[in-house]
Amino acid sequence: MQTMIEVKGLTKVFTLHNQGGIQLPVFSGIDFRAHQGECTVLFGESGSGKSTLLRSLYANYLPTSGSIRVRHRGEMVELTGAPSQTLLDIRRETIGYVSQFLRVIPRVSTLDVVAQPLRERGVEQTLAHQRAGELLERLHIPERLWSLPPGTFSGGEQQRVNIARGFIVDYPILLLDEPTASLDQRNANIVVELIREARQRGTALVGIFHDADAREAVADQIFEIDHTRKSANRAAS
Repeated sequence: MQTMIEVKGLTKVFTLHNQGGIQLPVFSGIDFRAHQGECTVLFGESGSGKSTLLRSLYANYLPTSGSIRVRHRGEMVELTGAPSQTLLDIRRETIGYVSQFLRVIPRVSTLDVVAQPLRERGVEQTLAHQRAGELLERLHIPERLWSLPPGTFSGGEQQRVNIARGFIVDYPILLLDEPTASLDQRNANIVVELIREARQRGTALVGIFHDADAREAVADQIFEIDHTRKSANRAAS
């Protein structure tokens, strides 16, 4: 099975410059791979570094040391230290990210927020809006809200908009940070369905799921980061 993400010797230490240069180690020497058509779940105690690792995979955080390589345009490309244009291309074409919080430009409609990733890839507006509407409807966002800015929505509604935006493109790699955290069971089940469909298309997914039912429903392998900052791979049961 084709490797889509390869992490070797990854270490992250935060330096608090405004507190005398205090160093906070997050994780050290992490090695793992994520494969095409599989969902890898990051697991560990609060503070073990799961979200930091996920953001490192999206190049939001620069690792202190180690390597992150992703398959982009058919070749493994090093993320750590990559030029900004390369990172922009990878985010547009290869890696999608569903964060816990929706960050959007004020006064932009929900339909346009969800359709934006397709529009950036050159998809015509009518088709992009059609696909956006299908996802919003599936995630139970009523059509009367589509013309409104999502910043006015409840937390759960914003999360569903965020999920629709993340799944609108068939990314080869998709990162998920607590995608079911603010959702009721009905909508959490829809997210599980979307993840399973993405796996069937060949997407490599890496996610954090505190919801044990959702985690068990989607995990092909569990990557555990324990309190000692060591890590181990194991297949999902």
